[in-house]
Amino acid sequence: MSRGIIAILRGVTPEAVEGIGAALIDAGIDRIEVPLNSPDPIDSIARLARAFGNVAQIGAGTVLTVEDVAAVAAVGGRMIVSPNTDTAVIRATRAAGLDGFPGVFTPSECFAALAAGATGLKVFPASMMGTEGLKAIRAVLPPGTDVYAVGGVGAADFADWRQAGAAGFGIGSALYKPGDDAAAVAAKARAIVAAWDALP
Repeated sequence: MSRGIIAILRGVTPEAVEGIGAALIDAGIDRIEVPLNSPDPIDSIARLARAFGNVAQIGAGTVLTVEDVAAVAAVGGRMIVSPNTDTAVIRATRAAGLDGFPGVFTPSECFAALAAGATGLKVFPASMMGTEGLKAIRAVLPPGTDVYAVGGVGAADFADWRQAGAAGFGIGSALYKPGDDAAAVAAKARAIVAAWDALP
């Protein structure tokens, strides 16, 4: 069963990405994004998609333009994550058959993103909204809307955010920092998965 965790590999290099991807998948994390402000991100996404596209959802983060969406789709990416709500990017994502998780912070952005076809919503930065803010927004969102908390959220906070209505989390530096090898990522991934699996 796919856990509600998206691994964010900001700063990963194409040379290291397959070993790190394997470590994540082995630990039980099967959704992986490479932010487009990483070195040669399209190459990294292509390598992950070739190696693991049949067992994991591979995609891009920090996606800001329709052209970026096309580039990710062309190499086998299946997920687009953005820091902002850009309805043109969301529509292009869905038209290409990819899942789209735009960044939102206000009710207006949430509803604009959903109207454009967003698969789910990425609350960013979650640490600034807090769980009380998420509870307030969840009260007006359509039932079943998947909301991911991203930015300043770690394993210690999972239970509070889940109780507030988060469907899952985007995890960056708690899983991967530039320079981490596959063994380091594997250890961190196992800890994150254990925290997820311990949720009620």
